[in-house]
Amino acid sequence: MKIPHVWRRLRRSLRSTTPARAGAAVVILLGALVTAGTAAGPAQAATQGPCDLYAAGGTPCVAAHSTTRALYGSYNGPLYQVRRASDGSTADIGLLAAGGYANAAAQDSFCSGTSCVITVIYDQSGKGNNLTQAPGGGAAPNPDNLANATSAPVTVGGHAAYGVFIPQGTGYRDDHTNGIATGDQPEGMYAVLDGSHYNGGCCFDYGNAETTNHDDGNGTMEAIYFGNIKVWGYGSGNGPWVMADQENGLFSGVNAGYNANDPSVNDRFLTAIVKGGPNQWAIRSGNAQSGGLATDYSGPRPNVNGYNPMHKEGAIILGIGGDNSNGAAGTFYEGVMTSGYPSDATENAVQANITAAGYTTSTSAGATGELHAVGAGKCLDVPNASTTAGTQVQIYDCWGGTNQTWTHTSSDQLTVYSGSSQLCLDASGKGTTNGTKVVVWTCNGQSNQQWHLNGDGSITGVQSGLCLDVTGAATANGTLAQLWTCSGQSNQKWSLG
Repeated sequence: MKIPHVWRRLRRSLRSTTPARAGAAVVILLGALVTAGTAAGPAQAATQGPCDLYAAGGTPCVAAHSTTRALYGSYNGPLYQVRRASDGSTADIGLLAAGGYANAAAQDSFCSGTSCVITVIYDQSGKGNNLTQAPGGGAAPNPDNLANATSAPVTVGGHAAYGVFIPQGTGYRDDHTNGIATGDQPEGMYAVLDGSHYNGGCCFDYGNAETTNHDDGNGTMEAIYFGNIKVWGYGSGNGPWVMADQENGLFSGVNAGYNANDPSVNDRFLTAIVKGGPNQWAIRSGNAQSGGLATDYSGPRPNVNGYNPMHKEGAIILGIGGDNSNGAAGTFYEGVMTSGYPSDATENAVQANITAAGYTTSTSAGATGELHAVGAGKCLDVPNASTTAGTQVQIYDCWGGTNQTWTHTSSDQLTVYSGSSQLCLDASGKGTTNGTKVVVWTCNGQSNQQWHLNGDGSITGVQSGLCLDVTGAATANGTLAQLWTCSGQSNQKWSLG
């Protein structure tokens, strides 16, 4: 345990965060110390995970899901299962070491040359609350899609991993759970999400839902919601917001409606928390890379019939609403559900554990240079320095021109100066299917112009989850770029700078 290193890191984190998100310094120090050592060695793990901290606080995990890391210091089982398209075979993806990080290389090897979907997200708590393909429900009668296994590459603790990328129509569920709160029983939950991937659809949730897959009335759910829908509750700014889905309402505060204290949050990695007990519930949120948690709401239940007492049913959902409303989008990395109402101090320690885990992307905002197509040995190029919106980009011999010089911005745009015009890399027509053209367009801040530059060299579109791809793996000048299912092949590897 490298305590001096952790102490220096903690002091920098506390100096760089606002008081509202600083949390309790003593508790954060405790959480940081028990997670020290994440950078020591190729597979070194935290000595404790979030669920060890919840247990120490008297509110043990009853479900623990992650595709990126162990959530207990001693866990050494599978994190998730993938199924490949070529032959329908499945494989469990485990850890590099007990209590450590996902063995992404095992997935890469198993899925090489084909595509894979995530079929199971295993419960690490030992209670068997595994998440699998969501069946049809009242809002959408057919089973939901499964997530592409490579659409959310990420780096955690210096190790490659994959999150769960959920576009519209995709969702996971467990209707037959063990130990999840029912009725008015107290519980807590957190999720680490991609704060830049969201929409205004209903409903990107993680948490407690109906076992019937239908809307069973007020108070039959208690789940984390993330997005910018304003049909029910909403917070300050334009969103997105962390809110609570308590059925027939997304609540940002005591009632459906506006809560000025629930801020818009768009941290690249976001910690979202909801907890609830008899006539008491809270929302908390924070940056999953640094700093503490803010309390966005803490108070009584909605003063509408059905919410006090609650009527929770104890299913678990991910990416959908309780009645299988599947019009939302988001990305999930890890999350848990607890028995009992966790204290703020326990959650502060968990937040310190999350920030110490080291979620990151490989290329920082502000990086500028040629965008090299690794497999072709050429550069991403705006043909003839065109200033026409909709021009499809290509690969071409690198020569250092402005039409080959790209900047990765803090809002995940890739900008280029072509002629005298600044343009953005854009998924044409907001396409989300294989073969969608990748073009330049006037910058507008929409999600089809946001790109994640990942630790494995891939570049994924935030809206689609597909990879920036050199068509046909060709190497000739003038070969066009497109979106395609991430495959790990060299024609989807890029280097900026």
